[in-house]
Amino acid sequence: MISRSTLGIAAGILGSLFVGYCVYFDHKRRSDPQFRQKLKQRRAKQRKERESKMGGGKIPDLRDYEAVQKFFIQEVQLGEELLGTGDVDNGIEHLTNAVAVCGQPQQLLSVLQQTLPPQIFQELVRRLPSVSQKIANIVAGSGEGNGARTVLAEDDVE
Repeated sequence: MISRSTLGIAAGILGSLFVGYCVYFDHKRRSDPQFRQKLKQRRAKQRKERESKMGGGKIPDLRDYEAVQKFFIQEVQLGEELLGTGDVDNGIEHLTNAVAVCGQPQQLLSVLQQTLPPQIFQELVRRLPSVSQKIANIVAGSGEGNGARTVLAEDDVE
């Protein structure tokens, strides 16, 4: 049988080898002349994908409950994520989209008022009428006026 101390020493040696392996390849990667260029390209690609994801959040058919629910959840998650990373403008935009398609906007606004910093919440409320109007125009332009969920008006926001 192998003693505990032998196992501990073996685990320590393996751990040290693994860390050494990581340090070696990290150094090799960073000393690569193309590293910064590749890093910039990768970040630009990620930014582009994120922007296309944000732009891809087209307003769903408001008569399709599942599509609206999926859009609502996606917009709330994306808004929270963007606010968490410091992208306040886009975060507010996505949260405003979520409020605009929400079935019970007053309840969502009260939750957001409690969870968001006051200046961010005020900006969200300030943008809400224009986003609601934009969604109403999209709905009206696509012929979905009948049976579509009503969109917030300025009077709905306190």
